[in-house]
Amino acid sequence: MLSYQHIYHAGNLADIHKHAVLCYILSYLTQKDKPLCYIETHGGRALYDLQSKEALKTGEAAAGIEKLLRSDKTLPPYSTVLANLQTQYGQHTYPGSPLFAAHFLRTGDVAHIAELHPQEIKHLQKVFERSPKRIHIHHEDGYIMANSLTPPTPRRGLMMIDPSYEIKEEYQETASFITKMHQKWPVGVIALWYPILPSGHHIPMVDTLKNACPDALCHEVSFNAIKDHRLKGSGMFIINPPYKTEEHCLKIDNLFKDQST
Repeated sequence: MLSYQHIYHAGNLADIHKHAVLCYILSYLTQKDKPLCYIETHGGRALYDLQSKEALKTGEAAAGIEKLLRSDKTLPPYSTVLANLQTQYGQHTYPGSPLFAAHFLRTGDVAHIAELHPQEIKHLQKVFERSPKRIHIHHEDGYIMANSLTPPTPRRGLMMIDPSYEIKEEYQETASFITKMHQKWPVGVIALWYPILPSGHHIPMVDTLKNACPDALCHEVSFNAIKDHRLKGSGMFIINPPYKTEEHCLKIDNLFKDQST
C-alpha cells in the first residue's frame, strides 16, 4: 500500500525498545574481529526531524525519546550511540535503524538497506549519499532484496525486519518469510519488530515463529496508548540472539517501568 511514513511515530516508545535491542546486538557482534553483513528490509528515511509538523502532530516523540532524554536514565549502548548521532545530525533529530547500524559498521563489514516507498527512499539515499561504498541502498521490496542476498557474504550478521503492517495479512507473510530466511541462513541473527495492538493480529504470527524457532528470544514491553494512537506495546522476536541479549532486555524492562506511564 505504501502509505506508511514513520515520521509520525519516530522517537516513540516502540523506537526506544527496538533500537535499544538493535544496538546491543550490533555492539556484541562487532566485538569479534570478524566481518559481518547487516541487512534491513524496511529502512525508512533513516533520519527524522522531531520538530516537523508530522512528528509534532502525534506527540509520540514527546512521550518517548524526549521524555527519556529529560530524565536521568540511560541505557548503553543505545543512549551513547543516540547522543553521538544527535551531536552529528542535530539535537532535534532522531535516527532510524539504518543510522544506528551504520554507527557500528567497521571497514570489513557490509550493509544492504532496502526501502520501497518513493518518498522515503529519496531521504534514505540522501542520508547515505557520502557513505562508504560498503553501505548499499536498494530501492526495492525489502523481502525480495533480502531473499536474493541470503545467505549473505560475510556469513556472520544480522537481518533487521520492521514492516509497516498496513494490512493484517502482512503478519503471516512476515512469519513465512522469516521461517524461510532462517532455513537459508541458520547461523544468522534475525530480528523482527512488531506492534502490539488491541486487535491482537501479532499473536498468530508470534505463535508461528515460536513453533518454527523454539530457541528464539521473544521480548515484549507494554505502555499506555498515546493520544489516538492504538499502539499498546512493542515486541522483538530474535532468532540466534547473541550472548546476554535476554539480560539486556531485562534492563529495557526497568527503563520502561517509568517511561511508559
